Amino acid sequence: MTEKLFYEDSHMRTFTAKVLECIPEGEQCRIVLDRTAFFPEGGGQYADTGWLESLPEAGTPERTEISGRTEISGRTEISGRTEISERTEFPGSPEVAVRPEVSVSREVSRMAVVGIRVLDVQERDGKILHMADRPVSVGSLVSGHIDWQERFMKMQQHTGEHIVSGLVHGRFGYDNVGFHLGSTDCTMDFNGEITKEELREIELRANEAVAQNLDILVSYPSQKELSDLEYRSKIEIEGQVRIVTIPGYDVCACCAPHVAKTGEIGVIKLTNVQRYKGGARITMLCGFRALADYNRKAASVKQISAALCAKEDEVAEAVEHLKEECAQLRAKLAEQQREMLRYKAKESDGQGAAVCVFDSGLEGESPRLLMNLVLERGHDLCAVFCGNDEDGYRYVIGSTRVDLRKLVKELNAAFSGRGGGKPEMVQGSLKGTEEELKAWIERYCSFSDRKDLEESEEMKR
Repeated sequence: MTEKLFYEDSHMRTFTAKVLECIPEGEQCRIVLDRTAFFPEGGGQYADTGWLESLPEAGTPERTEISGRTEISGRTEISGRTEISERTEFPGSPEVAVRPEVSVSREVSRMAVVGIRVLDVQERDGKILHMADRPVSVGSLVSGHIDWQERFMKMQQHTGEHIVSGLVHGRFGYDNVGFHLGSTDCTMDFNGEITKEELREIELRANEAVAQNLDILVSYPSQKELSDLEYRSKIEIEGQVRIVTIPGYDVCACCAPHVAKTGEIGVIKLTNVQRYKGGARITMLCGFRALADYNRKAASVKQISAALCAKEDEVAEAVEHLKEECAQLRAKLAEQQREMLRYKAKESDGQGAAVCVFDSGLEGESPRLLMNLVLERGHDLCAVFCGNDEDGYRYVIGSTRVDLRKLVKELNAAFSGRGGGKPEMVQGSLKGTEEELKAWIERYCSFSDRKDLEESEEMKR
């Protein structure tokens, strides 16, 4: 059994341990330590990452500068292990994350990648497996370094989820039936619907819990105590149950590490609620994630504000006004395009029964509109080609007399085309030159006219 240091102190960033196993597994190594502060994947929370560093068996501890200031106070022997007590401060680190009373091996920032990289952590049969990129000698001592920025962020989200889930359960009686702490946000699924107005109410009350800076309590009740305790749990739990309590807000069975006080969570922002599997899915950001989200959106608002020459708190109205102007301009442009197509259709007068139009500038519905306008002027067939000789053409062909299904089949065969449609209209794309396509349409229509004439004379005889 691996000793779980993350239960003793969720804010422990570094520790020392003895290597019990190191087994190759594909391109990685599966390392088992006698104790660890790395939390394995579980309870909807993904695993910690970080580093392991081999410790010298003897000697004086070296001074290490890692993205901040390190003060080494000395070495002590504790139960056969070597502990290096030190306190590290990092620029920009939250005060709530600093625990100077905790004796640790060595603080490592995210930017200081040293030693053996721990990529994933899983628990199997009581053993905690550290999936690492390199091996380490069995029996040796190592210092473990948690990626603290990532761990603290996850604890902010997870404790925030407990507050929100407790509020939803207390207010509506809904159960949390799904929790996912992802790399960008956190989602909670409930077995009942929640409106946007109700979401704002929950968000306000959740942040009131943060402002109270309540202690997060962890307990291990006996089976008798547990039978008298009202608590939330998604699954049936065998053995010792770990209860996480946020006084006045939530009591829940949970295996994951949490912040020590609700104030460490920072702001709780519920960014969305949507219907999901007959219930509701809430998306949440807490603490530094919420701050980063605010900064991104604030930068976008500033950029839009500058572009539209509008105050930041009036950009929504400015965008609506711009949308209305664009709609009016599009309607005006569409009418001008229709007028242009009418003039272009007039150019077909006197061209005969079959008309071919080549125009690389036509887009959207314009080719079909032009085709109809030409047919309205008394022509039997109109073929509109958009494109060029090098890249090929898109085509729309309409007729009041010819069954175009046969025509399009032969046309596609002749020019490596694809397309089809109804007897009166076909469309598609093909390869060919303007000269070749125009000649082919004229030949086809001439042949069709002769065949119709012969069939008519045969019927008279």
